[in-house]
Amino acid sequence: MKRTLCIFFGLVMILFALSACGGNNNPAPTPLPTPPTETSSPPVETAAPPVDTQALPAPAPEPPVQESRNRPDVDREGFAITLPDEINTIISIGPSNTEILVALGFGDEIIAADRFSDGIPGLSEGVATLELLLIDAEFLIDLNPDIIFVTGLTRARDDDNPLRVVSDAGISIVYVPTSTSIAAIMEDIRFLAAVMDAHDMGEDIISDMQTELDAIREIAATITEPRTVYFEISPAPTMWSLGTNTFIHEMIELIGAENIFADKDGWVGVADEIVLYKNPDVIITSVNFIDDPVEDIVRRPGWGAITAVQNDDVFQVTTNYVNRANHNIINGLREIATVVYPDYFQ
Repeated sequence: MKRTLCIFFGLVMILFALSACGGNNNPAPTPLPTPPTETSSPPVETAAPPVDTQALPAPAPEPPVQESRNRPDVDREGFAITLPDEINTIISIGPSNTEILVALGFGDEIIAADRFSDGIPGLSEGVATLELLLIDAEFLIDLNPDIIFVTGLTRARDDDNPLRVVSDAGISIVYVPTSTSIAAIMEDIRFLAAVMDAHDMGEDIISDMQTELDAIREIAATITEPRTVYFEISPAPTMWSLGTNTFIHEMIELIGAENIFADKDGWVGVADEIVLYKNPDVIITSVNFIDDPVEDIVRRPGWGAITAVQNDDVFQVTTNYVNRANHNIINGLREIATVVYPDYFQ
């Protein structure tokens, strides 16, 4: 018997499966238009949407904080979990989880991971690769791991355990939500460390993050002329950006800049006219699935009138640093700070 579970994978990285268009010839700058109407609600999620119509996940609510050093009996969303006495073999579904587990020192214990985790430094050779959109429950059971960490966004339609057939086979399933703030990401790390009985290593990772955050805040406090930023996570013709309740927005504010969509909540679908109207000082893209996302931006019709384009302040940052909710967002934060304020951050 082979049962296959179709699971919607809503991590931010799946934004890169959205359709893209090639570059256009760049006409002479045109006057900035009056503001059009925005679209601020993402499309409806489906269990397994076509590649060119992937839905963006709505930001998750802040999960509960784990305060005890004891191994937890509920996950980050408050659902009960049962942990094995010993954990020697792990399956990690979701690259954010994988990178945290590796940083905690458990890369050698991971026997299978999703294909987006492929290539993460610290994973052992020969790790089995799983398809996130089509997870074979029988395959997971045959691998018989001690525990499986799963991205919490697989909990579509209020199902607290979409891998119930696997947990019914006696395998511990732990879900980790895609957090929307830096503080929540730190709590995710603390939670995973508690599950793995690696409290001290988790606190070391969090402490390193906090030290870097404090250093960046100190520099940002000296900036007297904030620059406005447009952050693009999906290119034309299906353009998406972000507002509050996303950790990327928090990163933009933390360096002393202003997100042009700070008045919106979560993921924001926009027409290019609104970007022209808001006229950002800097444009940042995390798109990595087209050949030259910066060139794509600067060649869009009419975008030559934008200050960022005129001043060559259009930049691509490392996708995995800014789109994965784990400790490596600090690297992404440094990249954003450097391109927005090169005179302050080196």
